[in-house]
Amino acid sequence: MRMLTSLLCASLLLGCAESTVQGETSKEETVGVERSESSMKRVTGIGGIFFKSENPSGMRDWYHKHLGLVTNKYGSLFEFRLTDNPDEKGYLQWSPFSDSTKYFEPSEKSFMINYRVLNIEWLVEQLKSEGVVVTDTIETFEYGKFVHIMDPEGNKLELWEPTDSEFTRLYEGKTTH
Repeated sequence: MRMLTSLLCASLLLGCAESTVQGETSKEETVGVERSESSMKRVTGIGGIFFKSENPSGMRDWYHKHLGLVTNKYGSLFEFRLTDNPDEKGYLQWSPFSDSTKYFEPSEKSFMINYRVLNIEWLVEQLKSEGVVVTDTIETFEYGKFVHIMDPEGNKLELWEPTDSEFTRLYEGKTTH
């Protein structure tokens, strides 16, 4: 588990650093230039970390007891402030899944990352036009919109356009922060 966590953190940090460097432009280059669709913000943060476990209930209990996570039947909901609007709360879901779950398929990996996105409909169209495999259609719930894609190494990724206010309504005072 420690190795998986280390690899996951390293790949997330490297991926974020790489995408930041590739997408950076100086202020001088953008003054008076309208933002093109290709430079629109896509991922705004991590929305969830999901992993397979032999005993999800036992894992939730262990993390609650030893690391102080506030847990519920889904895992733990982490609360944070949005960078672009610090008066609003955002959320990240940490969830152990049964090791027999089919939710991560077609990936054979034991984890899945959820990314917070803006304008999921636009993003799905962009990704399709770029040849990215979209595994399903956008589903809408009271807490946001979801769709799944595959990266080049066979990792299933979940994209989420959140409705954070619904989590605030449901879980006020019941989050890890």
